[in-house]
Amino acid sequence: MRIVIAPDKFKGSLSAPEVCAHLEKGLQRGAGGNLDVVRIPVADGGEGTLDAAVGSGFTRRTATVAGPLGQPVEADFAVRDHEAVIEMATASGLALVPQVARGGRPDSASALAATSLGTGQLIRAALDAGCRRMVLGVGGSANTDGGAGLLQGLGARFLDSRNNELPPGGAALANLHSIDFTHFEPRLVDTRFVLASDVDNPLLGASGAAAIFGPQKGATQQDVDVLDAALARFVEVLAREIGFRAVKAAEAPGAGAAGGVGYAAIAALAASRRPGIDVVLEFTGLAERLAGADLVITGEGSLDEQSLLGKTPMGVARAAAARGIPVVAVCGRTTLEDGQAAAAGFGEVYALTGLESDVNRCIAEAAPLLEQLGTQISGKLAAGGFAGTARTKEDLRV
Repeated sequence: MRIVIAPDKFKGSLSAPEVCAHLEKGLQRGAGGNLDVVRIPVADGGEGTLDAAVGSGFTRRTATVAGPLGQPVEADFAVRDHEAVIEMATASGLALVPQVARGGRPDSASALAATSLGTGQLIRAALDAGCRRMVLGVGGSANTDGGAGLLQGLGARFLDSRNNELPPGGAALANLHSIDFTHFEPRLVDTRFVLASDVDNPLLGASGAAAIFGPQKGATQQDVDVLDAALARFVEVLAREIGFRAVKAAEAPGAGAAGGVGYAAIAALAASRRPGIDVVLEFTGLAERLAGADLVITGEGSLDEQSLLGKTPMGVARAAAARGIPVVAVCGRTTLEDGQAAAAGFGEVYALTGLESDVNRCIAEAAPLLEQLGTQISGKLAAGGFAGTARTKEDLRV
């Protein structure tokens, strides 16, 4: 019997590859080690996208880049042939802000000063590796700089009225006078960018990057106003440099993603925005790798109403349904009613909270609990299975 495991991470607990490994251990334990199991860690375009790429045959590379507050960080990206997958959080993520890394909260100073510079430097490293197609996964960012830092990492210079370079961060853009593209990376001309993001916010205004996402990054209401005005100034100056497309890009769905990195990617790099799960399922080759599968197992840490809006489990379930393969979900917790789960395509939902009611213990002990769920799933297969799957213990040993 062939089983495909294609989950997202259990945030704060296990990465997607770790979820795959522990589930397989439990499945094999329950089936006497005779299952043909295929592991395909997936993600929705944000954190975990890099793991999904590496799990699908990309090679992990490392570059030293500027972190969100300028400190050097070792950031990974992934390469396969001429394609790169860049997970912004590895270079410019909120988790890299020092006080957040120590278990604290972001503050006003970091919200105003955080930069996406390291992400631009990662793109340059991928160019050096020969890549000419870039998938940019943009979840978990610390910055609200409109992607100005990203462009700086690619050679653009942001200047004030005295021709001095601006300090990093979104707030500094209030003093932007001109942008010098003289030394902008020439290899970008023949490079294609895909912005993997489900965020459809514009750059500016009440639904923009500063207003919606700034508070999560430590911004006060006053900071939000400062950042939004600074981003508006960025649009104005960029339009003088590259034309009206800079104004149009500010209104495009996804421009507000990752503190406005979506804006820079669309306006200056001609990036096309696509739903993150679609991009990930494409480069993982999930559809092709489902061939011959008898069961698909997907899931994420919290399976809830938001999951139904196009997150990882739904993308996997749709791909399996198109081939008539039964799907079950595993998760840390779920708020879905049975009818909702069934309508989403899940034959069964297995939650860690079904084994351990203490959520904190579920997070701390997710690995052994997942193995128990894997054994339960094998038992269900042996006892009669899910629709279209094996019906006997002998089937499990094919």
